[in-house]
Amino acid sequence: MSEIKQTFNSSLGKKLIMALTGLFLCTFIIVHLGGNLFLFKDDQGYGFNVYANFLTHFPPIEVVAYLLYGAILVHGIYALILTLNNKKARPVAYASQDKAPASWSSKNMGLLGSILFLFIVIHMSDFWYKYKYTDTVGFKEYRTNVLSNVTTVSDFVPTDPNFEHSATTVNEDEIVRVKDLHTKVSTSFHNIWYVLIYVIAMGSLSFHLLHGFQSAFQTLGWTHRKYTPVVKFIGTWFFAVIIPIGFALMPIVYYFFK
Repeated sequence: MSEIKQTFNSSLGKKLIMALTGLFLCTFIIVHLGGNLFLFKDDQGYGFNVYANFLTHFPPIEVVAYLLYGAILVHGIYALILTLNNKKARPVAYASQDKAPASWSSKNMGLLGSILFLFIVIHMSDFWYKYKYTDTVGFKEYRTNVLSNVTTVSDFVPTDPNFEHSATTVNEDEIVRVKDLHTKVSTSFHNIWYVLIYVIAMGSLSFHLLHGFQSAFQTLGWTHRKYTPVVKFIGTWFFAVIIPIGFALMPIVYYFFK
């Protein structure tokens, strides 16, 4: 047990924790982007509101969510510890290190991570916290006629203060009542300052992942001349380009076109 503790207290051990939590967060942003694509659907927020309701009321997802919060905190804390340690002593290299000159993103991971952490705090306080713990988010009623497949949308005011959501069928109408996070998101995305913060954060995410994704595999020792180029390709084009652009397009599209 002491050897394990000593390993994880070492610089390499801290980097291992950073790598594992970082890869876990990479899987999260894939899922998160997939769900947020509902924002681009022209359905008056139905798909996104149902998705948000599912995330906050399905027990296994809620467990994963708390693991996610823990991973963010651990990743951030260990990043801070490593940054401070690196200022005091010569940095310890990765288990397998490229001899090429350090990139701008690798030299500024602390700055990029700080921007992202600040964005996460703003983002969660504006959406997640208000959605779950305040009454500032209203409700929508989606009434779909099963014969014509026409959906009408209206505001809904529950009489029960503990009301969360419902799905019922009345005659030929399927009625879904859920919290209206979509309107909250739309309002935020029509604020130019929030849009700028969001886009800057996604730029930081791009550079953070450009270095971080590949470095995680290097730290874990998962390097091979055959597979390393594949990891680099995925890290560059998927995580550092496609995913940040996908996120950044959401506030841009809402601000200019919706």
